[in-house]
Amino acid sequence: MAAPTRRTPPRWVPWTLAGGAALLVCLVFGIMTASANLSLGPNQAHYEVTTTSNVVVDLGPLGTLQIDSPVKPLGVDVVIKEIPANLTEVSQATTLTGLSQDLNSYLQFFNTPQVTIAEVARALVVDAIRRTLIAVVVVGLVGAGVWFLLGAVRRRELAERLKPRTWGITAGVAAAALVAGCVASDDVGTAPTLPTSPVFAGTALAGARITGRLAGVIDTYGEQLLGIYRQNEKFYAEARTNLQAAWAKQAGLDKLAVSRGTAGLPTEPAPTPTASPEPSATPPQHPGETSPVTFLVISDLHCNMSMTPLIRDIAERSGTDVILDGGDTTMNGTAVEKVCVDSFAKARPKGVPMVVADGNHDSALISDAERAQGIKVLDGKVIDVDGVKILGDRDPNETRVGEGTSSRGESAAQTADRLARTACDAGDVDLLLIHDPAVGNASMASGCVPFQVSGHTHTRYDPVVRGQGVRYVNASTAGAKSGQPTVGPLHGTAEMTLLRFDPVTRTFTDWKLVEVFPDKTAKVGPWQVIPPRPEPVHVELPSETPTGTPASPSTDPSQP
Repeated sequence: MAAPTRRTPPRWVPWTLAGGAALLVCLVFGIMTASANLSLGPNQAHYEVTTTSNVVVDLGPLGTLQIDSPVKPLGVDVVIKEIPANLTEVSQATTLTGLSQDLNSYLQFFNTPQVTIAEVARALVVDAIRRTLIAVVVVGLVGAGVWFLLGAVRRRELAERLKPRTWGITAGVAAAALVAGCVASDDVGTAPTLPTSPVFAGTALAGARITGRLAGVIDTYGEQLLGIYRQNEKFYAEARTNLQAAWAKQAGLDKLAVSRGTAGLPTEPAPTPTASPEPSATPPQHPGETSPVTFLVISDLHCNMSMTPLIRDIAERSGTDVILDGGDTTMNGTAVEKVCVDSFAKARPKGVPMVVADGNHDSALISDAERAQGIKVLDGKVIDVDGVKILGDRDPNETRVGEGTSSRGESAAQTADRLARTACDAGDVDLLLIHDPAVGNASMASGCVPFQVSGHTHTRYDPVVRGQGVRYVNASTAGAKSGQPTVGPLHGTAEMTLLRFDPVTRTFTDWKLVEVFPDKTAKVGPWQVIPPRPEPVHVELPSETPTGTPASPSTDPSQP
């Protein structure tokens, strides 16, 4: 009786199996070697993917902090490095009082750990994909080289020998992959031998296990640190509740005013450093059925990420169409402060664009982080957002805590003249968004800009006619106060502003002030009419911008 012949698979089968095996090896290589250099609190940190099923934060001689990985069997090793030297408000702290600023910086991580986690996960995934693609290219080149060196005759011989063994080779590769997977994850399901630290109960680090001397430090001082954390959480939770209640109360009054036909009529103005002219008594009209465009203005956030949920609440409740950020998102524009950008980007409701004019405390690195989050960063050109023509640019100066202010290469006067020329050349600018209000003086005098929004002064200036336009200066949305940290409970009043723009008349018609106070109370004002701009008169701009010593931004609060 003749022996049964071995069935030879079709030609495409071994090629598909070989390609699939090579791709799998490249993918495993990419995942297992993925790493990223980001931040953790005020520190730089190095993140690496592991198969330990744990997230392990290595603090050197102090020991480690370990928590279960949410993506078992994979884990992450985190090596804490130094606090950047240019983060001067932290790195120069040498007293116990000064070192409390370190705690405020770590508080950012405890307060919004999901932002850091999301950024780390994104960076590791991107790096894993990058490494996988590199491995695929390398394997492809090596395979092509071997193919070429073997020659046609030798390739046919090998193919004939291996074809009948295709299924056996496939089973062997599958078995090897299974064994490798078991070895790589041999600690999966192993119960931790270390007890969890009770200090972290009720926080994002609940269930964490501590090793080495760090355990003693946490047991002794951890409750003090977490007391600061819980105090901060309680403060902003109560402030948010009060803000929601204040919004609901004023929304009811706004509806009543509409029913009585008094919406937008002038109200008793809040005290401001400068007097505003009396607005028109005519309520704002929106011809036809065209809806107004609603803008939410924030500014000078200075990394107070605890304000993010409150900003989002107002954006959602007001039906905000566009968020305007007047700059100074960070304190020093360092790499570790990118987490602040990531947090504030989450204040946008889905589909709502955010436009920013970076301030003197931001940097090119922060601008790049904002663009990566889909934020529109103004760079001296006119952009169209929801049908509104917006012009703006980053601040001409750069301020670093402990180091002072320096020019980025263009003086404030040069920036002011350049923006005025751009506005006049465009001819249809609706809004100038800049950080320092003084940089807009030339544009306002030119008659080519009808409305300007700024920040920088940390003090609000109600809408007021300036030159041939109307200017509004938003106070700090972080409640920033001189000499006080912006991370933690508010030290000053945090302010946001709503503006409405009529797309038919192409004018800003009315504004509403939102305030959160250091005592956790909140106030939402009524809609108030924005004073009309004067009839514009063309002003000839100088032919050249004078050169010389860079001008500093205005520091006189009465002349922003």
